[in-house]
Amino acid sequence: MAQNYYCKLCGMKYPSISSLTAATCSRSPVRNGNHVLYEGAEKSSYVCKYCGMKYPSLSSLTGATCSRHPNKGKHEPAF
Repeated sequence: MAQNYYCKLCGMKYPSISSLTAATCSRSPVRNGNHVLYEGAEKSSYVCKYCGMKYPSLSSLTGATCSRHPNKGKHEPAF
């Protein structure tokens, strides 16, 4: 089975680290910034490191705003 690589900012899946880090991420805090590698394991659910809310996918977790994020940002995955 091929390994998948995910962006920790938006949850998009790529077949390799090089393809992930070469692509622009719409949720990057830097204008025209690239995806950032999520270094945790693939899971059946993901938990926000700031508030503890659980989501079924990395993309759904990172797509929602977190009320406890220090900069009023999106949820971020806990490893």
